[in-house]
Amino acid sequence: MSTYAKPEAALNQAEALINVGQKQDALQVLHDLITSKRHRAWQKILEKIMFKYVELCVDMRRGKFAKDGLIQYRIVCQQVNVTSLEEVIKHFMHLSTEKAEQARSQAQALEEALDVDDLEADKRPEDLMLSYVSGEKGKDRSDRELVTPWFKFLWETYRTVLEILRNNSKLEALYAMTAHRAFQFCKQYKRTTEFRRLCEIIRNHLLNLNKYRDQRDRPDLSSPESLQLYLDTRFEQLKVATDLQLWQEAFYSVEDIHGLMCMVKKTPKPSLLVVYYAKLTEIFWISSSHLYHAYAWFKLFTLQKTYNKNLSLKDLQLIASSVVLAALLVVPYDRSRSASHLELENEKDRNLRMANLIGFELDPKFDSREALSRSSLLSELVSKGVMSCATQEVKDLYNLLEHEFLPLDLASKVQPLLAKISKYGGKLASASSVPEVQLSRYIPALEKLVTLRVLQQVSEVYQMMRIESLSQMIPFFDFAVVEKISVEAVKHNFIAMKIDHMRGVVVFCNLGLESDGLRDHLTIFAQSLNKVRALIYPPANKASKLGEMLAGLGEIVDKEHKRLLARKSIIEKRKEEHERQLIEMEREEESRRLKQQKITEEAEQKRLAAEFEHRKNQRILREIEERELEEAQALLEEAEKRNKKKGGKKPILEGEKVTKQTLMERALTEQLRERQEMEKKLQKLAKTMDYLERAKREEAAPLIDAAFQQRLEEEKVLHEREQQLEVELSRQRHDGDLREKYRLSRMLDNKNTFQERVLNRRRVEVDRRKVEREERISLIIKARKQEREAKRKKIFYVRTEEEKIKRLREEEEARKREEAEKRKKEEAERQAKLDELAEKQRQRERELDEKERLRKEAILGRSSDGASKPFEPPVRTSEPGSAAPAAAAAAAAPTSGKYIPRHLRAKMEGAGVGGQSAPPQSEERWAGGTRPEQWGPSRRTDGSSQAPPEADRWGRPDDRSGPPSDRWRPGGGSRSSSTWSSSRPPR
Repeated sequence: MSTYAKPEAALNQAEALINVGQKQDALQVLHDLITSKRHRAWQKILEKIMFKYVELCVDMRRGKFAKDGLIQYRIVCQQVNVTSLEEVIKHFMHLSTEKAEQARSQAQALEEALDVDDLEADKRPEDLMLSYVSGEKGKDRSDRELVTPWFKFLWETYRTVLEILRNNSKLEALYAMTAHRAFQFCKQYKRTTEFRRLCEIIRNHLLNLNKYRDQRDRPDLSSPESLQLYLDTRFEQLKVATDLQLWQEAFYSVEDIHGLMCMVKKTPKPSLLVVYYAKLTEIFWISSSHLYHAYAWFKLFTLQKTYNKNLSLKDLQLIASSVVLAALLVVPYDRSRSASHLELENEKDRNLRMANLIGFELDPKFDSREALSRSSLLSELVSKGVMSCATQEVKDLYNLLEHEFLPLDLASKVQPLLAKISKYGGKLASASSVPEVQLSRYIPALEKLVTLRVLQQVSEVYQMMRIESLSQMIPFFDFAVVEKISVEAVKHNFIAMKIDHMRGVVVFCNLGLESDGLRDHLTIFAQSLNKVRALIYPPANKASKLGEMLAGLGEIVDKEHKRLLARKSIIEKRKEEHERQLIEMEREEESRRLKQQKITEEAEQKRLAAEFEHRKNQRILREIEERELEEAQALLEEAEKRNKKKGGKKPILEGEKVTKQTLMERALTEQLRERQEMEKKLQKLAKTMDYLERAKREEAAPLIDAAFQQRLEEEKVLHEREQQLEVELSRQRHDGDLREKYRLSRMLDNKNTFQERVLNRRRVEVDRRKVEREERISLIIKARKQEREAKRKKIFYVRTEEEKIKRLREEEEARKREEAEKRKKEEAERQAKLDELAEKQRQRERELDEKERLRKEAILGRSSDGASKPFEPPVRTSEPGSAAPAAAAAAAAPTSGKYIPRHLRAKMEGAGVGGQSAPPQSEERWAGGTRPEQWGPSRRTDGSSQAPPEADRWGRPDDRSGPPSDRWRPGGGSRSSSTWSSSRPPR
């Protein structure tokens, strides 16, 4: 532990130990100081101590010491001066990189020096045995021993710094810089294993950041600066992964970028998105995922066309051609047709995952294969105008493969187009983020697609073809390759064909022939039996002996059919049971094997760990012994040199065992004795120097006074001489000034005249400009007044016209409202009159019906049955008193809510007031049964003639003479309302 009161003392002690070659002790002193709880307040001296500390750690390659010290220093200066921690870490990484570069410069063969699979693994037992047994001490082994340890330490340095800076909001930039330098280290020296570990470390850091985001000093991903740093780190990781051809890590990096974008719900810059989709195209091309490769190219084309304003027409055609060719490469059949349910579910999840990475949102409830498919992509390319941007050769190829039907000439027409397309490609000058585009890499897949199209079209035309003819039609491949392609197409139900090598022909058949025959063989058998039965039992009722013999054939066939179905289900169940047992046995065997393998691996790991620990302990002990022996030898040599200088004897006797403890004790005793002698000499020398100094000062005192007085006299004489010289110079300057004044006084009048002339001219000019300015201002004011006056007149005119139009519109609307109210009022009056007339007509008809009934009863002698009538309307009589009910009804009419004309209303009111009813002129008029002669013969609705009816008091005919069915009724009857209204005379 640290026992120093001040950090400066520890630093001085460490420097002293370094000077005598004891770096380990110096490192331990500084480590104890840094980890001590006494010095937890930040000071400037602590930064110097940390610089010295990391230098010692780098020189001795002590990564654990460096990590502990940096962690303690981070605790000290996290809240006070985080810049100091940043400087220390930068210095640490600079020293580590410099040492690694120095070691690398000493090696001549870099590949041999870095031929190590894992920088974190120690030497294997085989390597140790080889180093002990082999006597080779050549250049390769020396390079390995020089370079590899420093690269291990540099890798450990990067890991340490990333671990210290993780999830620190104040040092995000330094964290990103360290990650970039670590990526470049892996890229420069082809360290694939370390790159995977580095990606996993950064991924875990981000997971911990999301898990503990509420802690103090955590980075906020919602801020643009932090998000940009994290995105830059992930994109650098993606670039290095593709450069190292670690496609699995590249795909994980893409998922990391997508997860980061989903986490913050922000879209990165278009320049980063271009890199993202460019790397996706490479990843999907390497993984042979042509559909996702095409969608990634489509996204890349959309970004370049939308955001790249400097994109040239040539580069746009090249990108569009790549998109179209990538879409054509997708196989035209579904590979999941014959897959199991589990494989289909996995494929669905994979499609959703890939669609999210590419940027297409899919609904998981629906079949995502329909959304991400070859046909939908090609249709989208046509609708979005991508096809129009491609080259003419690519357009012709698309039309030949997708829209033309040329089974015999397709390959011959496509071949020159493929030869031209293969020549296109190169680096895009106006799109630096897009990788180099070479259309020639699509040619093999396009030849395979042409082969499939030829086979498909030939199968629709021919039933059989010779192998030689088919080989001539497909010049791209040998027939063996064509056969492999056709087998794959037949497997996925794209075409149906057979190859007969004995006959040398290819037979094309129906797609569903074999599968239907195998699946429905029992149905076919039953249909055949039904035909046989129809032949045996014809439809006619002609009995035959064969029908009698085969009477129960249908039942037998049904029973046999059911038995076969039952047997088939039993066989399938047994197969399933057997497969389940086999799977269970395989699973148990696999679990036992894994368990045994795990036990073996654990035992091997324990053995290797124990052996490694044993070797490590032996190595430590051996290093300690060697170090002690070296230190003892150094002390012995130093003692011998000291004794030789003094002329003394050797401190060690011959034959005496030399140990470090003995040498240290003797060295300490010798040092103590020498120190005491040196102190005595220094005391004696100090006393002598004191006496000499006192004597010198006593002798020098009078000499100093005499020299001072002499100096005063010399300075006084010098001052007087300089003063006289200054007086002479002043007198000379004054005389010269007087002569210059006299010379210039002769020009004073001319100067005054010139000045007056210049002032007068400038005054006239100022007055003129002032007058012009006032005139210009007056003109501007007048113009503005006229403009305001015109504007006010215009506004007044516009406002007047608007008010006039508004007044006219209001008058028109008022007139229309009055006319509408007038029409509505007239319509209401007319409807009320019609209702009143109809009501009177119905009342009169009821009275006439009642009279008719009474007349018939009187004739038939059944007047006593009148009490059983369902309806008894009031009967009018010729007496004055019979008009009372009618008057009462008329008086009650205004309360029914219907409109009553004014003249009728006055009559009804007069009748109600006088208490008398109107004279019963209608009853008296028609009582005798006479009819007016002015009515001629009328025509009934059925076309027959009849006698003129009697007329009521309004002049309407009375149809009582006809049958009851021919009488008019309001709302329905033998006569229509139009006929009645036309026969009514006007008032």
